[in-house]
Amino acid sequence: MNIGEASARTGVSAKMIRYYESIGLIAPASRTAAQYRVYAEDDIHTLRFIRRARDLGFSLEETRALLALWRDRSRASADVKTLAMAHIRDLEAKAAELQAMADTLRHLAAHCHGDHRPDCPILSDFAAQPLLAEKA
Repeated sequence: MNIGEASARTGVSAKMIRYYESIGLIAPASRTAAQYRVYAEDDIHTLRFIRRARDLGFSLEETRALLALWRDRSRASADVKTLAMAHIRDLEAKAAELQAMADTLRHLAAHCHGDHRPDCPILSDFAAQPLLAEKA
């Protein structure tokens, strides 16, 4: 199948398929005499694997590691679990950071009158806070 069909079957855009090939995440596709890329069922399966990993927030390098583990039939499932658990910790840390940001903004918004007056505690807070680099 051509790249358009592979894209439609995997949900991975043609541009990303070419990119994954260029960085070695997937093997170069075989080519027709006219140099069009041709994909087989194994390629589709690999692209779906990559799509699922990326949808779950794994980085390209983490996805590369997962692919290597997936292809290695002698792998230990503990290695896969270790990678997944590290990613869970990263996701939870990011979620906590996002929640803290939302809580801060919610607090500031609650103290803003939201009327015609120019006084705004949200902007005042932004203006008063030194950058993290300035604190160091």
